[in-house]
Amino acid sequence: MEKLLILNPNDNVAVATVDLPAQTAVEVNGKKIVISDNIPVGNKIALTDLNSGTDIIKFGQPIGHLTSSVTAGAMISKQNLVTNQNNNEIKIPNIKVDFPDIDQKTFMGYRRQNGKVGIRNDLYIVPTVGCITPLMDVMVQQFKAKHPDNGAFDNIILLKHPYGCSQLGDDFEQTRHILCDAALHPNVGGVLVFGLGCENNQMDGMKAEIEKMAGIDSQRMKFLVAQEVKDEFANAQQLLEELNTVAANDKRTPVPLSELKVGLQNVRPDGLSAITADRLIADAASYITANDGTVALTGIPLLSGAEQEIIVRASDGEAAEHVTKVFDNFKHYYAHFDAQMNKVPSDAEDKIGISTAEERALMTLRLAGNGEVNDALPYGHKLTRNGINLIESPDNDLIDSSAEASADCQMVIVSTGKGTPYSTYVPTIKVSSNSALAEKKNRWIDFDGEKAVNDPTGIERFINYIIDVANGTRTSNEKAGLHGLAIFKIGVTE
Repeated sequence: MEKLLILNPNDNVAVATVDLPAQTAVEVNGKKIVISDNIPVGNKIALTDLNSGTDIIKFGQPIGHLTSSVTAGAMISKQNLVTNQNNNEIKIPNIKVDFPDIDQKTFMGYRRQNGKVGIRNDLYIVPTVGCITPLMDVMVQQFKAKHPDNGAFDNIILLKHPYGCSQLGDDFEQTRHILCDAALHPNVGGVLVFGLGCENNQMDGMKAEIEKMAGIDSQRMKFLVAQEVKDEFANAQQLLEELNTVAANDKRTPVPLSELKVGLQNVRPDGLSAITADRLIADAASYITANDGTVALTGIPLLSGAEQEIIVRASDGEAAEHVTKVFDNFKHYYAHFDAQMNKVPSDAEDKIGISTAEERALMTLRLAGNGEVNDALPYGHKLTRNGINLIESPDNDLIDSSAEASADCQMVIVSTGKGTPYSTYVPTIKVSSNSALAEKKNRWIDFDGEKAVNDPTGIERFINYIIDVANGTRTSNEKAGLHGLAIFKIGVTE
């Protein structure tokens, strides 16, 4: 890899791919540049002399303007770069992601009765309330004693959460809706909805919500209320056996890539993230959307730094209206708590080359690759348009990945520079920005992004790996049995 990387042909800065000492001579685009500062990996370097007030272009878009003039080879950081967000001018973005020349592919998925496609045949146990989750562990132990290989299911996933009681109004409704989203996920081969009986989140309400959202498939969805039966464990085993019998008949069939829905995350980046893992994911996302598949981004507070650019990228007036609405909803949410949504990047972020809110937002937006933004969804709603989508969710990787799963993403892909063990309840592919992390945390990391970008076949290998996961190859979180559900809480607790 070159020591300096230009991420977009229109950029007037390059990014250091290694630590560069001052006075290092580097050639970029046939021109010799002498580095005037000590440049940490991931930081920006001026390609030419630039005057004060000049927009800095990275990812093909302005990320702020200079507060002082700089010479070629100088570092661009918070010391000499400030946001353009007080400027109301909307600039037309010029986004270009290299597109891999690979034949169109299909994957082997489970076509459900409602027409949706799953990439797993999982058993979910969904509790209506948090206090009964210990009982679910016993239920699974009893089922696995008879079916040590999970029976007809790929995974047995307990969607544990602490909610379902002492909640009010919209907060309660939102929790119930997210639980119903999970029960209706296309990766589900069978689901047991398990309640206590005296909670706020009553089983009749769950049934009514599921019926309203999609209808109840009585063969694949069972309901049990512990206080209404003598032996909840015996009843649970009977219902789980019924679900297992139905799931045993499920078969994978060829499905076009247009049926694939993938959530995208950038979690705990480092200086190499934009250079390695993010580029890899962006190319894969472009490939998926070019085949009429779907990718989804969350973290609306973070993306607000590029709100105007995203609106310009909207495919039509309806999409632009939806984008505006999800940003406005979060502005109102922050204003309610007298908090600032669009914050200046921290000193720690500046050290890895993220200097303005625009730059941070565009780094995340770039994960989705090139193309128009086709829709923006309220939290808990299902994806209905292919291509690039936004989902109304905070900048929290636990809540965001669960929101993507709730929207029917069959898998989530995470770019990470420092690593995270958290995974939501769908297969989660972790792509490391650096090889050291991939080696150190090989039980967390699925794909080495640094190694891949230095390999001419890297993007092809990564796309093939995504297809393999869709076909059934287990991700690291599945092998370790790491699955989670995090719900966005918006109200008080009684």
